[in-house]
Amino acid sequence: MLRRVPSKQRNTLVTRERERGAIVRLGLLLACGLVLAGGFVYAGGRHFASLRLGYETEKLRVVLNNAREDQRRLLLEREAAASPARLERAARQLGMQALQPAQVNPLKQVETTEMKVATTLDKKTAKVEAKTKSNPQVRIR
Repeated sequence: MLRRVPSKQRNTLVTRERERGAIVRLGLLLACGLVLAGGFVYAGGRHFASLRLGYETEKLRVVLNNAREDQRRLLLEREAAASPARLERAARQLGMQALQPAQVNPLKQVETTEMKVATTLDKKTAKVEAKTKSNPQVRIR
């Protein structure tokens, strides 16, 4: 068997020099890691936001389709309610009768149209006359 050196012998202390480049490298590595982790977090947030918007869009599509179906149904109901046969039945229930040819006076319709045009022209003329009386410098061309 081999005999070892007695334990009473003291070893000299070895001091290591600190490497300044190592601290810079570790700091740079930490900064790069933080930037990389921040990028992953940002990308994950955008991904989940796009998923949420996709689900909301799908829900809104369903609501839009339901609204369009309701609109079609209501248009059909309106057309059915405004059909001439149904209107005629409702008028008869109220006691109304069909218009007789003797009740129509075509000349009266022409007269009322002419009267409306004349009334409109009279109103415009009165406005112009009122402006010229209040301000004599106004010229009408």
